[in-house]
Amino acid sequence: MNETLTSGVLPMRELLLLRHAKSRWDAPATGDHDRDLASRGLDAAARMGVEIARRGWVPRLVLCSTARRARHTLELARAAWPQTPEIEHERALYLASPERMLQILATRPAAPERSMLVGHNPGMHQLARRLAVRGDAAILAELHEKFPTGALARLAFDVPDWSCLENGILLDFVRPRSLRHTD
Repeated sequence: MNETLTSGVLPMRELLLLRHAKSRWDAPATGDHDRDLASRGLDAAARMGVEIARRGWVPRLVLCSTARRARHTLELARAAWPQTPEIEHERALYLASPERMLQILATRPAAPERSMLVGHNPGMHQLARRLAVRGDAAILAELHEKFPTGALARLAFDVPDWSCLENGILLDFVRPRSLRHTD
């Protein structure tokens, strides 16, 4: 999709929403917060990291849930990035509502122009649907239908800081299954 706003000016803010990759469910004694990634999730997180780097979308700031599956998703994705962003692990992002995620972003009004949230559904999907009001109709329809594990939504906002996110443009929506193995 064209990365310019309708005025032809590059977006002032870009937010990447990354849902943690597929997690394990085969360890019933493990609490939800401590569940790790399944083998499919390990592969998807690594491939998503490569794709983020390939497309030049590496964020400068990442706010990540403290859940093990979210932290591990970020660790695997980040391994492919040419530079390391500032990373903050936020307990409040664990199973956060869209409102809570927006509050966390709003406390960082001077955060870099490209930032990322790594978190969980249903909040991640609800937030993406709430913010993505413009963009390619087919991509918007995919996003509105489902936000699968390991998926990434890339949104742009013509706003001065993170405290007033609204009317976002959905630039891209990438699902792990759409990424082909390159080896």
